[in-house]
Amino acid sequence: MAFELPALTYSHSALAERGMSQETLELHHDKHHQAYVTALNNFVEANGDLQGKSLEEIIGMTYGDEARAGIFNQAGQHWNHIHFWNALSPNGGGIPGALEAKLVEAFGSVDQFKDAFKAAAVGQFGSGWAWLIQKSDGSLGVTKTPNGVNPLATGEGTALLGLDVWEHSYYVDFRNRRPDYVTNFLDNLANYEFAESNLA
Repeated sequence: MAFELPALTYSHSALAERGMSQETLELHHDKHHQAYVTALNNFVEANGDLQGKSLEEIIGMTYGDEARAGIFNQAGQHWNHIHFWNALSPNGGGIPGALEAKLVEAFGSVDQFKDAFKAAAVGQFGSGWAWLIQKSDGSLGVTKTPNGVNPLATGEGTALLGLDVWEHSYYVDFRNRRPDYVTNFLDNLANYEFAESNLA
């Protein structure tokens, strides 16, 4: 079964009033994400040991293997983007109680969580991702990963909320102002209900 581009659960224009334009979603979802899916399917077709494997299995089989870095990059980016579309919401920004309590426990306050997440997202040199994760001990933390790497691959924790900081994610709307893009995500677009649903 070939991998497929998942449909968005909201319209391409649904996030425009909150800072992510229809043009960005059309380019990012319909073009960039589709390119990762197409490339991944081509790799799977050419590598018999990958056929019939889940996306998570392919990520585990190829992460850290230099000879298969091309496969990992496509698989990782497919997984990351599936997560990312769920991490956005036309009603984003509101933090439900259970998640808020864990954020305050881990970071001291919601504002301090946002500061830590923004530092990770802005501090990721070049392309990559920023993540709110739940560690193996149940506590929350913030991390960043380069390119298509994710917490699933590194084993650092469970991804609760991920933000794409590749330029194609924000350049139409924010040009080179990555810090403003990150702040807008945290305050207006982040689907914290989705993040809470990922808690163990």
